Amino acid sequence: MAAKDRKKQLARQRYERQQARREAEQARARNLRIVGAAVAAVVVIGGGSAAAFALNKDDKKKDDAKPSAQADQSKAKPGECAYNSSPDKGALKDGSKPSVKPAYNGVVKATVKTSQGDIGLTLDGAKAPCATNSFAFLASKKFWDGSHCHRLSTGTGLQMLQCGDPTGTGQGGPGYKFANENTTGAKYGAGTLAMANAGPDTNGSQFFLVYGDSQLSPDYTVFGKITSGMDVLSKVAKGGIAKAGDDGTGEPKKKVTIEDVAIAGK
Repeated sequence: MAAKDRKKQLARQRYERQQARREAEQARARNLRIVGAAVAAVVVIGGGSAAAFALNKDDKKKDDAKPSAQADQSKAKPGECAYNSSPDKGALKDGSKPSVKPAYNGVVKATVKTSQGDIGLTLDGAKAPCATNSFAFLASKKFWDGSHCHRLSTGTGLQMLQCGDPTGTGQGGPGYKFANENTTGAKYGAGTLAMANAGPDTNGSQFFLVYGDSQLSPDYTVFGKITSGMDVLSKVAKGGIAKAGDDGTGEPKKKVTIEDVAIAGK
């Protein structure tokens, strides 16, 4: 192959890679703000009191054509976690990541201090060691301090408060992503602490706190429970949503600013 043709081929391949990354980022930004994907289709179960949320068919067709979020997901060795780089808005400035070896293998206590009151948590380092490891790491970095919980859902079938985005837009993250854990048969009843994601294995820094009825498909890493502060979440929920989006969710009227996240220890 002539040198000139080879240069053209390399330039074309570089352009295609850039386009693929750009499309993947756009898909992530579009989907991450919605904890059950796009709450566009509602399937009523058993006469109307319960609901399950499904992805809009047109959106799914578009997403199926995108590069898989798992494509650049390196494999973790047994007993370790793979934290892969991700071009997130609001990412850690030093580019640091959690240790590949989880620091915890059991119950870990944590407290999220917010402007509306404290929320106590227990993290499950046994069933979700990588999520627990990441949560403790970001807490030690003061990553969430000063950020606010950007998304509240109060509808039947999805009652939760979503937090963890340093930009407050639903598009931010820590600069890395990691694989799902503890999703087999997962239930999202009141008191559940789980990771928000933009598809399989795209966990970052965003998490959601379930305060009521939430019937989601088992696609979100459950990594702990809410042990106190349900009254705080109920107060925020009763305050309502400031401006609901197309999916009926949005920023809470009672602004919830994270002031500190403390990890008690093993």
